[in-house]
Amino acid sequence: MKNQITSALSDFFFEYETPRQVLVRNKRVGLVCRFIQMGVLVYIIGWVFIYEKGYQSTDTAVSSVFTKMKGVGYTNVSGRETVWDVADYVFPSQGDSSFVVMTNFIITEGQKMGKCPELTGKCTSNDDCTEGSYKRTGHGHMTGVCVNTTKTCEVLAWCPVENDTIIPKPPLLTSAENYTLFIKNSVTFPLFDVTRSNLVEGIDGAYLKKCLHHPENDPLCPIFKLGDIVKHSGFSFEDLAQEGGAIGIVIDWTCNFDVDVKHCKPQYNFHGLYGNKDSTNASLGYNFRYAKHYMENNEAKRTLLKLFGIRFDIIVQSLARKFDIIPTLTAIGSGVGIFGVATVVCDLVLLYLLPKRKFYKNMKFKYTDTHTQDPDSEAGSTETEQK
Repeated sequence: MKNQITSALSDFFFEYETPRQVLVRNKRVGLVCRFIQMGVLVYIIGWVFIYEKGYQSTDTAVSSVFTKMKGVGYTNVSGRETVWDVADYVFPSQGDSSFVVMTNFIITEGQKMGKCPELTGKCTSNDDCTEGSYKRTGHGHMTGVCVNTTKTCEVLAWCPVENDTIIPKPPLLTSAENYTLFIKNSVTFPLFDVTRSNLVEGIDGAYLKKCLHHPENDPLCPIFKLGDIVKHSGFSFEDLAQEGGAIGIVIDWTCNFDVDVKHCKPQYNFHGLYGNKDSTNASLGYNFRYAKHYMENNEAKRTLLKLFGIRFDIIVQSLARKFDIIPTLTAIGSGVGIFGVATVVCDLVLLYLLPKRKFYKNMKFKYTDTHTQDPDSEAGSTETEQK
């Protein structure tokens, strides 16, 4: 028993086994093998290393976006002139990455809490106006009274109730097309310890005072004209301003840190998310309501505005790459493993498809009969071909 254990350990540590190699001179099999190997080589070099850049590690950025609008609007509604500045037409006003610029509105002034008739929902008697109930499209709490003059239910609400059936056309704030948007974006790639800003090298205060973004002539300028943004997104500004919509501004940071960091610069893209392109849409545009409350003669009142505007969503997408030995070795190792496919395919052709498959099988495999082996001889040294 001791000798067997010693012999087994000796064989394990001091012997080396290698597969048997058979050289087959066959043009078809040789061509198949080289063709597969060439395909694997093209895949490794072309796809894994060049296209997918498998020799680099990747990281995405932590991002922050700050915005600032500039511009003044003017309206003249029923002889009432009004000037609108940034505090009036941007919601919210804190400079978020998602905000709305008002382009049209319906105003209801002097509303106060009281009882008044609804605009819609016809009634013939008080029985049609259940006291204490609400209508989904109503404006308030029904009192149980059917108003004879309007044939609508009376409600407890902010009166007079809003009439939003007619949307001003053309939009009241068409001047919004000339507003400018300043975007300040900072990104950090934690894995590579790199921080970049869209105010890249060469952009200073003097440059910002005169630049205006253009995809070809001035692609790095972070100041955008709203009319240009809408145009590049595929919408018409006047049509979009009528009932509102949404536009996505994508800041793309695709960087290769194998070269100088200064070459890591943003690219701006504009996408129309929804608007009035499809007139068959059941819910067009973008709108919300905003109320300004005040006191008049010790009575609470408000001015209600139904605002139509363009919603801007600034989206930062990022991908940074840099050479790393670990993914490089992983890609090479997986590629070497795939080369084994050529051997498997060629063996299948040799052993099962070619006319001389029995001959090749006898050449590839060496059969042994363990019953003819001399117990005193070295392990595996005595072999006889199978009859």
